[in-house]
Amino acid sequence: MEELTDYITDHISPEPPHLQKLYRDTHLHHLYPRMCSGHLQGRILKMLTSMINPTYVLELGTYTGYSALCMAEGMADDGELHTIELDDELEDELRQRFETAPNGNKITLHIGDAEQIIPAIDRQWDMVFIDANKRRYPQYFDLLLPRVKPGGYILADNTLWDGKVAQTPPPTDAQSQGIMQFNDIVARDPRIETVILPLRDGLTLMRKRP
Repeated sequence: MEELTDYITDHISPEPPHLQKLYRDTHLHHLYPRMCSGHLQGRILKMLTSMINPTYVLELGTYTGYSALCMAEGMADDGELHTIELDDELEDELRQRFETAPNGNKITLHIGDAEQIIPAIDRQWDMVFIDANKRRYPQYFDLLLPRVKPGGYILADNTLWDGKVAQTPPPTDAQSQGIMQFNDIVARDPRIETVILPLRDGLTLMRKRP
């Protein structure tokens, strides 16, 4: 599989230099570097954003800012991306990065609990990317769907959870349970169309019906 991954990354649009550096720095200086989107997922996020052409994007879970910068890259010059990060120890690093990185001027950083911040931002979202606390995915969905414009999109990362979602018997840890509950909820919700892409750890795309 590693050979196939290398083949794919060799045959897609190149990773911009500032994102190469960000990805490397994340692996050198941060815990859980696997949380960083990386080349393939980053190019997919950029392309999906360009296709959707959103004015307002919301991200839950900034981490080191890779995915936010990819989505901002795909937005028009007047686009506005709000990203929410719980870990306040990342704040200074993120603010400095967004001030200097290409397209960082489109990004507004919020530090705190997403479930408190979401209702406080006066926007109707064209696109949302969920990549935060897996235990709270169902609650995020309930909060977000009324705030997404008809025809808008919600993307959710890690929805295959290393294949644990298909295990028998199912795992009982809180993160796995949150992801599985979320997957069941969105699969049955008539207000949205849903598809899961088997990309990395699973990427679910949802479109709110007009």
